[in-house]
Amino acid sequence: MFRFFENLVDPFAAYPEQDTPPKTLFAFLWDYSQPFKKLFAATALMAILSAIVELWLLFYMGRLVDILNGPSPAEFLAEYGWELAAMAVFVLVFRPIVQTLGTALLNNGVLPNYGTIIRWRAHRHVLRQSVGWFENDFAGRIANRIMQTPPAAGDAIFQVFDAITFSLAYIVGAAILLWQADLSLLLPLGIWLLLYALLMRWTIKRVTPASKASSDARSMTTGRVVDAYTNIHSVKLFAHHENELDYAREAIEKTKTTFANEMRIYTIMDMMLTAINGFLVVSVVGWAIALWVQGSASVGIVAAATALTLRLNAMTGWIMWALTNFFRALGVVAEGMETIAQPIDLVDRPAAKPLVLTEGRITISDLSHHYGRGAGGLQNLTLTIEPGEKIGLIGRSGAGKSTLVKLLLRFYDPETGRIDIDGQDITGVTQDSLRRQIGMVQQDSSLMHRSVRDNILYGRPDAHEDEVILAAQRAEAHGFIGDLQDPEGRSGYDAQVGERGVKLSGGQRQRIALARVILKDAPILVLDEATSALDSEVEAAIQDTLYGVMEGKTVIAIAHRLSTIARMDRIVVMDDGQIVEIGSHSALLEAGGLYAGFWARQSGGFIGIDEDAG
Repeated sequence: MFRFFENLVDPFAAYPEQDTPPKTLFAFLWDYSQPFKKLFAATALMAILSAIVELWLLFYMGRLVDILNGPSPAEFLAEYGWELAAMAVFVLVFRPIVQTLGTALLNNGVLPNYGTIIRWRAHRHVLRQSVGWFENDFAGRIANRIMQTPPAAGDAIFQVFDAITFSLAYIVGAAILLWQADLSLLLPLGIWLLLYALLMRWTIKRVTPASKASSDARSMTTGRVVDAYTNIHSVKLFAHHENELDYAREAIEKTKTTFANEMRIYTIMDMMLTAINGFLVVSVVGWAIALWVQGSASVGIVAAATALTLRLNAMTGWIMWALTNFFRALGVVAEGMETIAQPIDLVDRPAAKPLVLTEGRITISDLSHHYGRGAGGLQNLTLTIEPGEKIGLIGRSGAGKSTLVKLLLRFYDPETGRIDIDGQDITGVTQDSLRRQIGMVQQDSSLMHRSVRDNILYGRPDAHEDEVILAAQRAEAHGFIGDLQDPEGRSGYDAQVGERGVKLSGGQRQRIALARVILKDAPILVLDEATSALDSEVEAAIQDTLYGVMEGKTVIAIAHRLSTIARMDRIVVMDDGQIVEIGSHSALLEAGGLYAGFWARQSGGFIGIDEDAG
């Protein structure tokens, strides 16, 4: 039975992705609710039917009081026995079916799938964002919003059907029953409804911003705590334990203050609700008794009115809490939308086609990019890298080397100029096809918190085990991988490497990252300080492997260790976002310019590199 309701909606079904999600709260929720429209209608219908059933029981209570005052017990059973039997069947069979069906639709059909569809689609949307987008936010805060928005949206939907739809149907039905009993009974109910609506308006007006402020504060706390955990090595290295505690305490204190302000609203609401509910009971029951005294109402009407108002009295606190939780949840969703509903800032063009790589020629034409700051980055850079050519890229920190690589990978779009690969403007091809043709080893070779095998297979997921091992051997990684063992007892290629590969040394991470790129075997290779984490002995051992991997590929290698690029076909020296020197190693040394100065300061390179290589 449960599986039937749980499978009414497939949260992972294909859907049209949007680069620009709806900006308003209800449009955002409505967009996610499209697969649930029929299910929502059925759930609302069952909520209304449940309210009618409950009201019918109260109405029948009044009728039962009236008919008990009439005939003798024997006559009563003879006259009303079948009616009582029908009511018993109604209570024992029909009522449980209605309530069970409504509960199953909501609890098993809507709630698990609604939260899942938001979390899945939100994650898909965020994962499509550019690298620059991620660089402008905390990973912890992004993840927190992805995780807290779905349950908040689910809570809002739950309140809509479990409380709001039910209570609206109940109040309308109660008004109809009182009107049928005596029209004048609607007057105290109407006054109470007005007071209740005013209190609700006052509460909601204050709860929504208070809830959003509280949610913002929780996200800030999460971001700061995760930031400290992610950078725990720096915290320990600089002995900033107390500073981090103070930094977190400030956010935790703000979270406490915003939450306390939110709770004050609920306390005031509860005090006022108790007062107006007292008015409801006294006015409706008192008026019904007055009508009975005057002979205008039966004892059954008094009993039904009393039961009805006591039930409303019990419900109103629940309804108010449901409504405030509803708007509180909407506040959390609104806060999550600040991340989830942001438009994709770097998209494929509508007519983008896959990159067709024939030779591997890279043409950079009048390229400028300053990250919107007007300074730094690149300025009017022009360079052609021939197919199979190996280019060494050097320069001081901030010269623009990494910016050039980011633009080549299309992590950003250039402000002016263009990059062509085999005559195709990279902004006009699909991003995935572009990046599949480029292999890259970065200076900070962070790994996934997965097994060694999974990390190497990231380069080419369909590779065979022997190909994985061969790539690890070529990267001088196979030896130490065999000795790895994680706390759960997994060893070798099955061992988990920890978050960002923290359980491995820098050199081990670098070699696994290199094995990943070797396995990918892309025709364009970018090495960004690829051997920076290796000691000189391992670097020397791996140099021949690196040059073997470069064979037949177009290569861009960034290095501060000039020994690693001395054998390149050409060396490009950058300064202040521009190319200031270009040539072979020997030619640049003879020129006596910036490169020669760098080389002299490094005393002719490192172990295993001939000084006059070039």
